[in-house]
Amino acid sequence: MQYKSIIFDMDGTLLDSMGMWQQLDRRFLRENGIEPPPDISEIVKKMTVDTSSAYFVERFHLPMTAEQVKIRIEQLAAEAYQQDLPLKDGAADFLEALRIRRIPCAIASVTYPSLLEAALERLGVRQYFRFILTPESGTAGKHEPEIYLETARRLGTSPAETVVIEDALYAAETAAAAGFRTVGFRDDSARTDWAALEAVCMKTVSHWSELNTPAFLDCFAESPADCT
Repeated sequence: MQYKSIIFDMDGTLLDSMGMWQQLDRRFLRENGIEPPPDISEIVKKMTVDTSSAYFVERFHLPMTAEQVKIRIEQLAAEAYQQDLPLKDGAADFLEALRIRRIPCAIASVTYPSLLEAALERLGVRQYFRFILTPESGTAGKHEPEIYLETARRLGTSPAETVVIEDALYAAETAAAAGFRTVGFRDDSARTDWAALEAVCMKTVSHWSELNTPAFLDCFAESPADCT
């Protein structure tokens, strides 16, 4: 099988940001006088920004609208994306290797587009991606395949020709069920899912250097290696 493009997740995959989000959920609730439930991060990490904002309002009876929650959380996260959050080790080298081989890439994420753009520009890697697609563009979250299908369509490749790299189990399951070739990226925030992620994906890695190899990159060549 020859692959022709790659769809990247951002948080927990390219960007070392999941720990920040887990603390941000708690910070937001505490500033509103609510002690965060132990499982709150696990619940909202599977939601879009709009869905999680509405969930906070409904579950905790907040005296604000979902849009106000959304704006406040974006404000709380902005500084980290604009100033602090680092790329995962080896990510920039892998992206450069893809550029040299002219492999088209895009990002599919459920995070605020403004935050994604700020981090990518600051880190000097925005040029590697043709575009960023989020639910702000009208697609559903990653429980549904639409965001991956639309990203592949814009890249000009079919699901079978497109590799999706994800750290979240539920997202990898969605992509795999839609016919994409999935690579699982092990993030420390989801250690309990690593075994299940390995079962879903054609390959799982803990560092970008594990993909920055001829064995993987040659799967995108005109005469590809034997890739499954």
